[in-house]
Amino acid sequence: MKKLSSLLVVFILALSAVHAQELRCNVSVSASKIQGVNRNVFRTMQADLYEFMNNRKWTDHVYDIDERIECNIFIQLDEMISSDEFKGSMTVQLRRPVFNSTYETTLLNIKDKEFRVRYEEFQPMDFNITSNRDNLTNIMAFYAYIIIGMDYDSFAPEGGTEYFQKAQQIVNNSQSSIYAGWKAYESERNRYWLAENLLNRSYSGFRQCIYRYHRLGLDLMSDKLEDGRSEIAESLRLLQRVYRNRPNIYLFPIFFDAKADELVNIFSGSYTSEKDRVLSILNEIDPSNGSKYEKIKQDNTFNLDNE
Repeated sequence: MKKLSSLLVVFILALSAVHAQELRCNVSVSASKIQGVNRNVFRTMQADLYEFMNNRKWTDHVYDIDERIECNIFIQLDEMISSDEFKGSMTVQLRRPVFNSTYETTLLNIKDKEFRVRYEEFQPMDFNITSNRDNLTNIMAFYAYIIIGMDYDSFAPEGGTEYFQKAQQIVNNSQSSIYAGWKAYESERNRYWLAENLLNRSYSGFRQCIYRYHRLGLDLMSDKLEDGRSEIAESLRLLQRVYRNRPNIYLFPIFFDAKADELVNIFSGSYTSEKDRVLSILNEIDPSNGSKYEKIKQDNTFNLDNE
């Protein structure tokens, strides 16, 4: 009987090792600007947030270890408001592997400047999607769902809808929060507008672009370089249509903060007529990076295994 029990424990441990959680999230907390406080609290916060993001089950799907979604969260704490309240910013980055290559493409690179939270060392980090209990876990869970939704969108048309809806539910629950970042009137670029834009049918071309750019474009380029690049060029037309209706939505800086350099690398190896078409679109919908896009005119081969 003891031997059977031991074998059962080994089986359960092996099974849990094979079926991993969804995220492989690197979490970093920096508080170099805050002086005169025990630094252990920041190390404990980092460890707690790492466990919260990586050890929680965010979906009903089964993941293998090598399928986990690669992401980074960097928290910069600038001010200590009280013994357990901190203010700063949070940067969220999401990477996605490209099929049949060693290249990883950036899907998200967002800086959230409205990061004001309470954290008490050694207290459990509770989260409930149906209530507004804690701003810190609400923010972390919100971006966990945004990360998963964006990753799913890049593999299937509007595949991330369920997770964007969960992110929006957190926004809705936070409308009575005393903390900024959750309400429409506070800013045009915050968590409220990120969830709203992603689920707004008027901007569905953005999500169509995410799928076409990655699944039909980048994932094809290792085998059919020109075909994949052509799909990426066509995906930009979808963004262009959205831009002509609503040029100032939050989705555009989010996309180009992640993709501007990559687009230069992809299309600098293209032929002249395609370069001209892409440059015309990019200069219209992302004029702030116009000088960067001039590099597309140069000739440079995009190699998925050496980027």
